[in-house]
Amino acid sequence: MTSSAPFEDIFYTSRDGLRLHGRRYPAKLDGDTASRARPALCLAGLTRNGRDFHDLAIALSQHHNNPRTVYTLDYRGRGQSDFDPDWRNYAISVEMLDVIDFITLTGLNDAALIGTSRGGLITMLLAATRPAAIGAAVLNDIGPVIEHEGLARISGYVGRVPLPISWPDAARMIRELNRRHFPEISNAVWEEVAHQWYNDNNGRPAPGYDAKLGNALSVLDGPLPALWPQFESLKRVPLMAIRGENSDLLTADTVKEMRRRHPAMATITVPGQGHAPLLKDAASIEAIRHFLSATDTSRQQASPVSVSA
Repeated sequence: MTSSAPFEDIFYTSRDGLRLHGRRYPAKLDGDTASRARPALCLAGLTRNGRDFHDLAIALSQHHNNPRTVYTLDYRGRGQSDFDPDWRNYAISVEMLDVIDFITLTGLNDAALIGTSRGGLITMLLAATRPAAIGAAVLNDIGPVIEHEGLARISGYVGRVPLPISWPDAARMIRELNRRHFPEISNAVWEEVAHQWYNDNNGRPAPGYDAKLGNALSVLDGPLPALWPQFESLKRVPLMAIRGENSDLLTADTVKEMRRRHPAMATITVPGQGHAPLLKDAASIEAIRHFLSATDTSRQQASPVSVSA
């Protein structure tokens, strides 16, 4: 990490030999004072990567009162991580093992996991299999029930969108693809998002994920099973659920049932956004920061947390 960079790159080797990438945003503190805030680990959606959390990571790691160290991760086949020669390994069970190895490498324990979509599914599975790793959780537009309509929409474009010829073209394509569910996002924000979703190859957009991810989705037969048992593994920790107002993957009814099963769960709805909220607006970032700060004072039990957005 250079003196001007807010993060340092982390590379490690998966169990089957792939070179995987993550980032560490260290808590910005005066002198040698150690941060008392629990670290956060951000897990992205299906075709996304750790760059999705850059704005959030900056806000959390550089907050003037309560900075916390933030880690982000690129799953295999995404971002700066190696593509897998066998697309069958683009499976949640395999990716969870990669996350476990990253947690071991970085010494994370009792961390706050922030999972967008697929990252939230991995978070629920980790809660059931490695409960000590999680001290608090934020699920971004994901729950135990995934709506078929949203999954079908995602399956329709993964691996099928042509590569843009320039960064303005990339922003235009992303804007058009998401106009229905994100009608109020500005062109300037879509330009930033383009640089998150695509890799950079000598100043031009390059694929940000392996197109063979589409193969992994195409083998799905029928609706996914509900993950209520895995969700209930999160009852022991403070939990926050974020839903995009226009989401077609997470319904308000599912959030209501999540709240019934986890009465201490905090919830917010992000207006004007669909699946999944970008976590770039000030209100969402502040809601997450406030929630995590409140959980720092009581790490051993889940208790109601007041959140405003």
